[in-house]
Amino acid sequence: MIPKLIKARYDGDYRVWLEFQDAVQGIVDLESELWGEMFEPLRDKAYFSQIRFDHELGTIVWPNGADFAPEFLHERLRDTERRSAVAR
Repeated sequence: MIPKLIKARYDGDYRVWLEFQDAVQGIVDLESELWGEMFEPLRDKAYFSQIRFDHELGTIVWPNGADFAPEFLHERLRDTERRSAVAR
């Protein structure tokens, strides 16, 4: 089942706070993902900050059409949670 993203907001630099319907929530840093023709413009922090949550698509998008699949974002968030748990 595709995880349903229900909220998202810009959190500075290349970070985005996300909340999914399954109660998974937190901050993901997308800096390492900003490569390739579609994502290069997002390296400009002012441009990255133009992020918005598209309810119809169910994911985060930018003015140039760049977006990330909700399942990718969910997995990144889960990976961040796992790394934090191991570090404790």
